[in-house]
Amino acid sequence: MSARHPIMAITGSSGAGTTSVTRTIEQILRREGIRAAMVEGDAFHRYDRAGMQQAIEEHERAGNHRFCHFTPEANLLVELEELFATYGATGRGEFREYFHDDDEAGGVVGGTFGEWQPFADGTDLLYYEGLHGGYADDRIDIAQHADLLVGVVPIINLEWIQKLHRDRSTRGHSHEEIVATILRRMPDYIEHICPQFSRTDVNFQRVPHVDTSNPFIARHIPTLDESTLVIRFRDPHDIDFSYLLTMLHDSFMSRPNTIVVPGGKMELAMQLIFTPMILRLMENRRRTM
Repeated sequence: MSARHPIMAITGSSGAGTTSVTRTIEQILRREGIRAAMVEGDAFHRYDRAGMQQAIEEHERAGNHRFCHFTPEANLLVELEELFATYGATGRGEFREYFHDDDEAGGVVGGTFGEWQPFADGTDLLYYEGLHGGYADDRIDIAQHADLLVGVVPIINLEWIQKLHRDRSTRGHSHEEIVATILRRMPDYIEHICPQFSRTDVNFQRVPHVDTSNPFIARHIPTLDESTLVIRFRDPHDIDFSYLLTMLHDSFMSRPNTIVVPGGKMELAMQLIFTPMILRLMENRRRTM
């Protein structure tokens, strides 16, 4: 952790909704005039799309049917921790982009990486969004470097529905391919993704009010208005729950560290919660400069 060069990390699995959270955070950063070094977790995959498919096939031939993007060995986690540590110490570091499709790549084949390049000078914080922002094991501890660590974790059936719809509509995958990916990832989801949500400062969990008992036949993603948002704070002492309850109509506290909010107020809740947290990071930074 670093007061002078703070790091904010959003962690969540594929289909969890981390991209939507990032859009809200970007609004806060623009409004407050905060310059962020942006890092996508996909850029720290070890393989490009073709290389990952080859690696999966090699592992399957060797009897390992669980190798996937959730697997630590499929990612550059040592390098990601080094980036967090370097940025926290110096405000510098290198990143690259991962191009999901040909449009993003601007003439380069989708599913490939851009070149490594340094962050622009004078950024105020590092912002990470991806699978492993809260990862830790007996040799790597990425979570320790984050000054603000946020988990985005809808209930599992909703997460699957969101992934099924996203991967079909924007990535062209078949239903069978997506289901096979979900099944292959489940052991590493349990072993490497879930534990991160015990290390987060804040968790956002969306719970639908409609039947999602069979996510594999769901025709529509439950809307925010068809959902409730459960927000858990690791340390509730600095949270003004009275203010949140007043501003977020129909919200209530289910535990001393948990507030339950109507799903339609998700963006407002994030604005109210994250704005003072980010400004606190900036105030601590100013005091050390």
